[in-house]
Amino acid sequence: MSSKNRYDNDRPEWIPYARQSIEESDVEAVVQTLRSNYITQGPRTSWFEEALKEATGASHAVVVSSGTAALHLSCLALDVSVNSVGIVPANTFVATANCLKLAGGGVIFADVDPTTGLSQPSHFKAALEESLSDSLPVKALLPVSYSGSCPDFEGIRDIADQSGLSVIHDASHSLGASYRTSDGSICKSGSCAHADAAIFSFHPVKSICAGEGGAILTNDEALARRARRLRSHGVERSQSISEQYGPWAYQQEELGLNYRMTEMQAALGYNQLARLGEFVDRRLEIARRYHEAFSVEPFARVFNLPQLDERSAWHLYPIRFRNPNCREQAYAFLKERNIGSQVHYIPLYHHSYYKDIIGREEMPGAEQFYASCLSIPLYPSLQDSEQERITSTLKSFCEQVD
Repeated sequence: MSSKNRYDNDRPEWIPYARQSIEESDVEAVVQTLRSNYITQGPRTSWFEEALKEATGASHAVVVSSGTAALHLSCLALDVSVNSVGIVPANTFVATANCLKLAGGGVIFADVDPTTGLSQPSHFKAALEESLSDSLPVKALLPVSYSGSCPDFEGIRDIADQSGLSVIHDASHSLGASYRTSDGSICKSGSCAHADAAIFSFHPVKSICAGEGGAILTNDEALARRARRLRSHGVERSQSISEQYGPWAYQQEELGLNYRMTEMQAALGYNQLARLGEFVDRRLEIARRYHEAFSVEPFARVFNLPQLDERSAWHLYPIRFRNPNCREQAYAFLKERNIGSQVHYIPLYHHSYYKDIIGREEMPGAEQFYASCLSIPLYPSLQDSEQERITSTLKSFCEQVD
């Protein structure tokens, strides 16, 4: 056996930066669905929607095939079109901006806070003021709950109301999170207390997993009805249609898509949602352990920590290096020791697609956050011994940094 193979066999088990948490009850829920009469457009989709309404406090839930589909349908349902644009934080996944382009609209980027990665009201206000010179009007603001924490939605809503704009909350990171308003009340992420629509993603690394999948939450009955129609080819079924054509009849009322969620996805999501509180509590526990470990030397000399937000869903734990040159070194150091990490995110205007459309931009907050951030492993099934291995490895890295 070669030395390389001996080394590989001796390597510790890989720890990813994120992963799904699947239990036997999840497997059984999917198996039962496969053995049922419906594997699409059946009762489990409705059960999941009802459970999401209860979990968030929103009046309506529309489950769809992905978080991207939820964003796209929200734009379509709110009439974002070729004659309008939306404002998106520069620090987010590409889907938040792509949904505007898919709906035919344009994109304007907002800067973010260099310490939190969140776009706050001042960032949206600055982007809105800069957009006044553009030929197309702004139609919507798309605030993002980065890493599990919510921005100042109350302030963002005020800016939107002053200009007659819609608010679409990309809550992909924050199912199970909440935020406090100026009067001291607590709002759940996805409640749409300060948004026209909120969307969730059920990708395996998110708060709950449905394989893939997403949802639109809203308190607007008309918006929910249109989103339901658009997710299924723009088709409506009604008493009047049945009376005119027969009980089997339906009518396509507008151009829609097939963004339906399968019954297997709904069954998995429904079963996982019952454990949401458990998942979020475990994520917070892991974040606290990181925070306690990293608050002393040698860590404090090398990187800054995210604020220990008790209301965050802790989708990510992004550390920020005081010396940006250390970020790439730390990524490689962890990978060599079979520990995964990731950067969230490359600013959207760095991507070639948006550079070709918009040209080169540079936003100081987004640049500063991007240059220093690295997300380390955090997920409910992360074992205490694995977390200790991560912190020990990072300690070794910090001790060798000049």
